[in-house]
Amino acid sequence: MFLLFSWNYSLSQKYDMKQVKPKKALGQHFLTDLNVAARIAATLDDHKGLPVLEVGPGMGVLTRFLLDNGHDVKVAEIDTESVAYLNANFPDLEGRIIEGDFLQMRLDEMYGGKDFCVIGNYPYNISSQIFFKVLDYKNEVTCCSGMLQKEVAERLAAPPGTKTRGILSVLLQAWYDVEYLFTVNENVFNPPPKVKSGVVKLRRNNVTDLGCDERLFKTVVKTSFGQRRKTLRNSLRGLLPPESTIPDDAIFMRRPEQLSVEEFIYLTNLIAKMRG
Repeated sequence: MFLLFSWNYSLSQKYDMKQVKPKKALGQHFLTDLNVAARIAATLDDHKGLPVLEVGPGMGVLTRFLLDNGHDVKVAEIDTESVAYLNANFPDLEGRIIEGDFLQMRLDEMYGGKDFCVIGNYPYNISSQIFFKVLDYKNEVTCCSGMLQKEVAERLAAPPGTKTRGILSVLLQAWYDVEYLFTVNENVFNPPPKVKSGVVKLRRNNVTDLGCDERLFKTVVKTSFGQRRKTLRNSLRGLLPPESTIPDDAIFMRRPEQLSVEEFIYLTNLIAKMRG
């Protein structure tokens, strides 16, 4: 159960949402509802022993709850105006504000190869790229949660057989248990986005080896969804030698959104065998 929160901090800690101007080019939509921020922060309550990297903290609405919940927090922020605001209003973050583009950061150097969590109210314009980045560090990112566009959030958690299932659905679900938690309306942001938002949580599963060539697996998934209206027999032909004959296997008559992770692994091994 989530409790409603009121803002009880001193005047110096209250947020003036006009102090940092949201920048369209950075995909900024600042969350103004503290109850939503508290619910997002609570998604990491079962990971308090691990350090947390918050992406795009803005003016720290989520950051405050993470700190109050006892997390070891660092923040990654590209907006110089937001960095100045955080430095002025969050003394607890001294030495923990990493200014720059999260997508370009070497997270292995930041945490020395140790486990950590990622969280954020993710910028809408790079939300998918953020999760591809998480995949690059799947052996260190134990948990990843946060808010992004509702349709993208639903795609991450989409099961086989749904129209919203896509590349990230399969690649993430190969390594994480993905859960869509709740929907957030447009009116709790400044400025309000044109779409609803969704909050998701990714928990690292126990998979250490897919049982296939991981690089080929990614290629098969991306190629399949690149022509998602075609059956796999047609969309994947380009991955095979010209003289090869596609085996009489029913999986090739299906479309990519119908396949589970395990079926994509099976398909990858079939193609690997055909490629020699």
